[in-house]
Amino acid sequence: MTRLTRDDLEAARDRLVPDVVADGLRVLFCGINPGLMTAATGHHFARPGNRFWPVLHLSGFTPRLLAPSEQGELPAYGLGITNVVARATARADELTAEEYREGGRLLTEKVTRLRPRWLAVVGVTAYRAAFDDRKAAIGPQDRTIGATRVWVLPNPSGLNALWTTPKLTDAFRAFRLVTGLPDASCAGGPDH
Repeated sequence: MTRLTRDDLEAARDRLVPDVVADGLRVLFCGINPGLMTAATGHHFARPGNRFWPVLHLSGFTPRLLAPSEQGELPAYGLGITNVVARATARADELTAEEYREGGRLLTEKVTRLRPRWLAVVGVTAYRAAFDDRKAAIGPQDRTIGATRVWVLPNPSGLNALWTTPKLTDAFRAFRLVTGLPDASCAGGPDH
């Protein structure tokens, strides 16, 4: 991939990044909003320090480590990606409370239309703001959207130092086990 300059990244500010979705997914992962690297490349979780792709594989959701540019393969595994807020920013703290609330409303409409079995929001702070649920914690939520169950996962951003890659992997694996998805990293073998 061509190395992006600061100007390239700044030019990506406020860009929209298309969702990776299909009807009837097993899991729709939902990020906070696209970062500038994601917006510049058009690939979700594209910043090199973001641990989403490695953790997705290590926890058994995918049979191999996918590069962000391979995000189009996710629906074949019953997975998809969207965001609470569509607008790209350098940092999530650039988003307003109104953007989060509107994002929660639009996300509810999207989930109602697409009908995934699970919505997995990666970032408890984003979930709290989008759904006005200040007591939400990592794990299953009481909220459902139609028949879609909701789970909150820790944010895989490299800036989230409280969650190491092994801890993130454990959290994602625990969620995968609840979804009933087999361990794709073992080519259908037993969970490890």
